[in-house]
Order: sequence, then structure tokens, then C-alpha cells
Amino acid sequence: MSSTQAPEVKPKEGFSSRKVFIFAAIGSAVGLGNIWRFPYVAYEGGGGAFIIPYLCALLFAGIPLLYLDYAVGHRFRGSAPLSLRRLHRGAEWLGWWQVLICVVIAIYYAAILAWAAKYTVLSFTKGWGDDPNAYFFGDYLQAAATPGPTFDFVPGILMTMILVWVVTIGVLAMGVQTGIGRTAVVFIPVLVLAFIVLVIQALTLDGSMEGLNALFTPDWGALTHGSVWISAVGQIFFSLSVGFGIMITYASYVDRKTDMTGSGAVVGFSNSGFELLAGIGVFAALGFMAQAAGTEVSEVVTNGIGLAFVAFPTIINEAPGGVVIGVLFFVSLLLAGVTSLISIVEVVIGAVRDKVGISRTAATFVVGVPMGVVSVLMFSTTGGIYVLDTMDAFVNSFGIIAVAAVMMLAITYVFRKLGVLQRHLDARSSIKLRGWWPALVAVVVPLLLIAMLWQELKTKIDTPYEEYPADLLGVFGWGMVVALPILAIGLSLIPWRGTVSLEDPTTAEVDGGEQA
Repeated sequence: MSSTQAPEVKPKEGFSSRKVFIFAAIGSAVGLGNIWRFPYVAYEGGGGAFIIPYLCALLFAGIPLLYLDYAVGHRFRGSAPLSLRRLHRGAEWLGWWQVLICVVIAIYYAAILAWAAKYTVLSFTKGWGDDPNAYFFGDYLQAAATPGPTFDFVPGILMTMILVWVVTIGVLAMGVQTGIGRTAVVFIPVLVLAFIVLVIQALTLDGSMEGLNALFTPDWGALTHGSVWISAVGQIFFSLSVGFGIMITYASYVDRKTDMTGSGAVVGFSNSGFELLAGIGVFAALGFMAQAAGTEVSEVVTNGIGLAFVAFPTIINEAPGGVVIGVLFFVSLLLAGVTSLISIVEVVIGAVRDKVGISRTAATFVVGVPMGVVSVLMFSTTGGIYVLDTMDAFVNSFGIIAVAAVMMLAITYVFRKLGVLQRHLDARSSIKLRGWWPALVAVVVPLLLIAMLWQELKTKIDTPYEEYPADLLGVFGWGMVVALPILAIGLSLIPWRGTVSLEDPTTAEVDGGEQA
């Protein structure tokens, strides 16, 4: 596109205020991982002692990377591919890599939301029966005996997944402010209120203090293990929604004069505050479960799907006031998941709109309907849980971590734009980045992420993930990991058909005409 064309300085739509942006960013950050992953990771990482590596990871890895995403999106005013294309012609493929990661995450994340929606209804009557484990894997998922994809559909999951996608597409079609913004402004306070009530209820259960002692009693020896520090970085990294296009996209919808670093600090600490709240509520409930079963807390601690759909229903069955706890827990899970899914799909919609030049409504249906169809076909089957588990394990490690590390190194050493981004944020923000931020983004965080990648690579090569069949791991694990960056390069070679300028829209304003 000709450089003489007037650059698009401000998106046609955006968040109406800084407050709405913060709520939307918190809505993206606060998701399923806060509720079912953080308590387990903290417990395994030394309990109370884990707070030290966790806060270090937040301050020295999570927030710096969050600021990088904000800087790219806020300065270059576009989706992940457009913002990175405006940063440098050779950076566009990194944006498409992030978009494709979001496609993968969205199609399986919707399945977990469908489960949460079903369990929200079941929680009113404890409809999972006396054996939540048998109900979830048997009666509900009807999980195949052999891990792998199947074409045997489960009607109960099918209908709920269709509903999840209809709601998601409907919210996104309404636009950034009306759909995403208003949903976040309503859902996030309701989510926090529901979880506070859940925590209070959980703290009244017999055995709750034993659960909290298990979570917060410090194991100082754990701090000598490098794996604990790496897991803290991983938890912060995933829970903040950094590194895969969401915060770049959201930052592009914010007014030019917004204090981005101050906003980032609010988002980062709000996310961590919710994680701590989740840890208290979950372990108070697990303490009750351990006492009721006559075992140690260590015997009932679980993570992910096992916590949400097996352990908590077991607690609800046995606890006084269990129906209240169940409704609050699954409503919280559902609200947290919905706001996160909306943000993930928005990354893809924004990229398609910019590249092709179509309206929001058209882009929403062009993106949402095919993704919904693929999601329903893949994860409404008896083999869906195995495919989901494989894709989640591989795309998080070798997708999100890898693209974030490559992006930081490329922006710093290949495209040499780190100084431009720092000046952009410093010009309009309350927290000045000066020399500490470039040092972290250029050296410290990439080294941490490379160490994480190396550790994950060794683990998955030495021991096949969950001992799943080689063809399942080859297609939906390693095959997907290799395919995403290759497809991203291909998408970057497609000519831009929209009306947006590919020039840096803020060069003249911010740098006084200095070429970025």
C-alpha cells in the first residue's frame, strides 16, 4: 500500500473508557486457569513459600511482557498481524502465529465452557449422582476406551456447545464496546462477588483450616528447585493472557492518551488477587473433603478437569449447603470462561477484519461459524476429551511460550524497535519504564521462556504425554505445533485487501517525525 495514504490513526470502534478496557483485560486474564490451576501449582511449588517466586514472576516476567503487548497494540493500532506488520514488514507472520494459536485454543476452550454450563444446571439438583467421577467420564462425556478422535457424537455435549458458540458469536457481533466491553463490565463484578461468597461459604466447612494450612504452610526448601521458579513464570504467563495476541488487540481499541502501564499494573495485580482468592476457596473446600474422607489434603488435591468436574461435585455432595457452593462455583467457572473465550475469538476477528477489510458483523460470522462447527465436530464426541487434552498441553508449551520468546527476541535484536515502544509508553504513562523494562524484555524473560521450552521438550520427548498413542500425539500435538508457524508465514504472504494503512500511524505524533 502506498506510503502516501493517510494512516488510520484510530480504530473505527473501541472501548469507551479506560475503565471498560481494564474490565475487558481483567475478563480475558481471569479464566479457568485461575480457578483450577493456580491452587494446585501453588501447593506443589512450596505452599506459602511459592508466593515469593510467584510475585517475582509477576513483577519481572508477567507485567513486562504485558507491557510489551500493550505497547505494540497501542502504538500500532491494529490486530496482532497488522500491529506487527506496522512495526516491521518481517514481523507480520508472528501476529498470524498468535492468531492461529487463538484459533486452536478457542475451539477446545468452548468445550470446557459447555461442560461448565451443563454442570451449572446440574449443581442445583446434584444431578451428577453419588459418583461424580463415573458420571463425568462415563455418563456425561462417554469417553472412549481408547484415546483418540472418534465420530461418535454425544447429544448432551453437542447441544450445549452449540449454545456456547451462539452466545459467543452474538456478543462479538455487537462490537467492542457494546458486546465485549459491556459484557466484561457486568460479568467481572458478578464473578468476583460470586467467588467471594463461595470463599466465605467454603471457610465455614469443617476441615477448611486444614486445607488452608496445606496451601499456605511454607516449604522453603522448594525455593532451591529451579522447576518451582519456572512453574511460577508459567502460571503468571498463562493467567495474564500475554503472548498470543489478546492484549495487543485490546490495547489497539484504547484511546491514545490512556495510561497503559498504570492500567497494566491494575490488570496484573487484579488477576493475581483473584488467583489468591481462588486458592483460599478451593483449598478450604478440599480441606473439608479430606476430613470427610479421613485422609490427608495431599490425597485429595487435584488439578484442572479433575478439580472442577470430579472433586468439587464430591465436595458439594457431602458439604452442608453444598447446592449453594456448587452453583457459585460453576457460575464463577462459566463467567470466567465466557469472558476469556470472547477475548480469544476477538483476536481472530480483528485480524480477519484488518486483512480483508470487511465489517465487524461479517468478520464475526466468517470467523465464528467455521470455528464453531470445527469445535462442535471435534469435541462433542466420545474421543473429544483426549484430543482436547493433547492440544491444550502442546499449544500452551510450544505455541504460546515459543511465539512470545521469538517475538521478544525479534523486536529487540532483529527489528530493533524496543526503544520506540518504550518511548511510546513512557510518553503517556504513570509508571516509567526507563532501563529496567528493556533489560527484562531483551534478556531475562526470553531466557526464562527458553528454559521452560527446553524443560517441556525434554519431558515430552522422554515420556510420551499421558502415554497417548503416537498417532494422536503426532497429529494433534507435534503436528499442530509445527504446522502453526508454517501456516502463519503463508498467511503473511497474502496481500492486504483492506483499507488500513500499513505505515506506523503514530510516528509523526510521538517521535516528531523520526522514523520508527
